[in-house]
Amino acid sequence: MSDNTDATPDPDREASDAGEEEASTNGAKQNPDEPASDPSADEPSDPSEDRWGEGETSETTLGSDVQVDGESELDGDEENLLGGLEIESTADIEVPDRLVDQVIGQDHARDVIKKAAKQRRHVMMIGSPGTGKSMLAKAMSQLLPREELQDVLVYHNPDDGNEPKVRTVPGGKGEQIVEAHKEEARKRNQMRTFLMWIIIAIVIGYALILVQQVLLGILAAGVIYLAFRYGSRGSDAMIPNLLVNNANQKTAPFEDATGAHAGALLGDVRHDPFQSGGMETPSHDRVEPGAIHQANKGVLFVDEINTLDIRSQQKLMTAIQEGEFSITGQSERSSGAMVQTEPVPCDFIMIAAGNLDAMENMHPALRSRIKGYGYEVYMDDTIEDDPEMRRKYARFIAQEVENDGRLPHFTEEAVQELILEARRRAGRKGHLSLKFRDLGGLVRVAGDIARAEDRDRTERADVLQAKRRSRSIEQQLADNYIERRKDYELTVNQGDVVGRVNGLAVMGEDSGIVLPVMAEVSPSQGPGQVIATGQLQEMAEEAVQNVSAIIKKFSDEDISEKDVHIQFVQAGEGGVDGDSASITVATAVISALENVPVKQNLAMTGSLSVRGDVLPVGGVTHKIEAAAKSGLDTVIIPEANTQDVMIEDEYEDMIEIIPVSHISEVLEVALTGEAEKDSLVDRLKSITGKALDHEVGRQSGSPSPQ
Repeated sequence: MSDNTDATPDPDREASDAGEEEASTNGAKQNPDEPASDPSADEPSDPSEDRWGEGETSETTLGSDVQVDGESELDGDEENLLGGLEIESTADIEVPDRLVDQVIGQDHARDVIKKAAKQRRHVMMIGSPGTGKSMLAKAMSQLLPREELQDVLVYHNPDDGNEPKVRTVPGGKGEQIVEAHKEEARKRNQMRTFLMWIIIAIVIGYALILVQQVLLGILAAGVIYLAFRYGSRGSDAMIPNLLVNNANQKTAPFEDATGAHAGALLGDVRHDPFQSGGMETPSHDRVEPGAIHQANKGVLFVDEINTLDIRSQQKLMTAIQEGEFSITGQSERSSGAMVQTEPVPCDFIMIAAGNLDAMENMHPALRSRIKGYGYEVYMDDTIEDDPEMRRKYARFIAQEVENDGRLPHFTEEAVQELILEARRRAGRKGHLSLKFRDLGGLVRVAGDIARAEDRDRTERADVLQAKRRSRSIEQQLADNYIERRKDYELTVNQGDVVGRVNGLAVMGEDSGIVLPVMAEVSPSQGPGQVIATGQLQEMAEEAVQNVSAIIKKFSDEDISEKDVHIQFVQAGEGGVDGDSASITVATAVISALENVPVKQNLAMTGSLSVRGDVLPVGGVTHKIEAAAKSGLDTVIIPEANTQDVMIEDEYEDMIEIIPVSHISEVLEVALTGEAEKDSLVDRLKSITGKALDHEVGRQSGSPSPQ
C-alpha cells in the first residue's frame, strides 16, 4: 500500500510491532478476529471492585447504604423524613463514584444492566421520561472491560480507489501507525524537495549560461516544480485515515445516537467536488465513522428509538447481527455514493429506550433482535417510601449538587421539603416519584435562587420558591387561566341550591380548579334525552351516559318525556376530559329531578359505576387544595383515594375530607332536607341493592398527608 523500497522500513510493521509488545504486556487483544479473552482473569479479588457486580451482596456495593463522613449515622425512626440520616447539609453525604451505584429506585433495571454488561446482551428500556434510562446506559459503559478496545484505520486501495481497506489494531496503536506514516511521508517529501531544487537550479543555470533563454528556463523550472508537487500527493495519499481512535478512552465507548440521521448513525463518505486532475481527495480520507462504529466494543444508546426511519432501523439490525458494517455515502447524488469500504467493526451493545408509544413504530424485526439476544425492561415511575429510599433521595440531591458544580449544598430542612415534593409527585400514598429529571430541575432552580443571593446553603424557602418558578409552560398557562377565571368566579361556597354542585377538576399538571355543574329538567318536545354542554371529550360523554343509566333506574318520574340538561360551567377551551365528575353530575341531576337542594359549602370528585359504586380518580390532592382555596369547607372523595391524599400542611385545618364508596353516601352528605333526603337514599339503596357497611355521613378527619 506504499511505494517503499526494500530498504525503507514499513511504518505499519514498526508501529504494530511496538504495539504488539505493549499489548502482550497489558493483556490486550492483538488479533481482532480472535475471540475476546476472558475478563474474569484480570478481575479484582475484592467483590466491591468487581466490574460485573458478582458477589455484591452487601448494601455498600449496591449503593444502598448512605454514608456520612465515612460512618453511617442512622437511627430507627421510620417517620424521619431523612430515613434517620443525621446531617447538617448534603455536603456531609458521600456520592458513589460508579454511575451504577448512583441510580436510585430502579433496582430491577440496574440488575439487568449488570447482567447484560457481563454477558454482552442488548437491552430495551421503556418508561416515562426522566426515570434514569440514559444514566443506566452510561453506567453500562463503565462496567464493560476497556482492554478490548480497538482503533480502526482506513487505507487507500491501490487496486480500487473506491473500496478502501480497513484494518483494526489494539486501542491506542492507531495514532502510532498514523504518525509513523506521516514521518515517512515527511522524510520522502524532504528528499523530493531537495532533488527538485537541484534540478531546477541546473535547468535555470543551463538556460542562463549556455542557451541564454531566461524565459525558457523559468518555464522549465515551473513545469518541474508542478511535476514534483503532483508526485508528492501520491505519497501523502498513503497515510491512513484513523477512523476510530480509542487512545484516550478510559472506559468502554458510549455513543448517544438519539435522533441521529443516517450518516451520523451508519457512517458517511464526504462529497468531493474535485474528482480529477490530481486535485481530488483520496476516497479513504473522506470516510467518516458512524455512531455504530464509534461504539465498537462499547454501548450504543438510542432514545426514542421509534423516531429512526425504517431504513436506518433495518441497517441497524444488520449491524447488530453481523457485528460489522461497511461505510458508504448516504447521499445518492454525491461522489461518496461510489465509495464503499470493507466491513468496519461495530460490535456494540445496543440499548434502545423510549416511552410506551416507542414500541408501536419500532421495526418488529429490530425489536425481535433485541429481545431475542437481550432483555426488555419497564422503568418504574414510583417506588415504595421507606427509610432507605429517603436516604437515597438525600444522596440524589448531593449528586445533583456535585455534578452541577455551582450550586450551594442543601440544608436538612431543604432536603426534607424535596422529599415531601417527591411524595406529592408520586400521586400514591406511601410512594416516592422516580422522575428524577423533573426533581433535578427543581434542585437546580432552588440552588440558583440561593446562589443569586450569595448564600452558601440552599434553604427550605428556596425550595418553596423554586416550586413556583419551575412550573412547565403548560402549567403556567393553566395557572394563568385559573387566575383570570377568578375575575368571573361563579363558585358558591354557602347556602343551598337545587341542581347545582361544585365539582373539582385538574388543569395542567397540578393545578386544581372548582368546576360547577348545573342540571335542569324540562318538558321535551320529542323523546326525552340527556343533553350535556361544556365541550365534553369522549370519556366525559361516556361518563354522562353511565350517570343517565342510574338516573333512569332511580327516578320515580317518567323521564322519557323530559330533557335533562347538564352544563359544565366555565369548562374552558380544553373542555372536560375524564370521568371524575360522574358523582357531581349524578348529584346535580338527582337534585333537579327531586327538587332537593344541594349544600354549596362542599365540593366533590369521583367516578361512578352503573350500579352506583364510587370509583377512584386522579389528582385528588390538587383538587382538595383547590376547594380549600375557594373557601369551601368539605370535600367528598372516593374512599379508594384516601391513601393518595397528601395536601400541604396549611390546608389540613381548612378542609374536611369525607371518603365515600357509594352514590347513596354522596347524597346523604350533599343534600339538605332530612325527610326528602332520607327518602331518596332509602329508595336508591333498595334499587341498587347496595347496603352500607358503616354509618353514612360519618365525619372523618383529613387523612394524614404523611
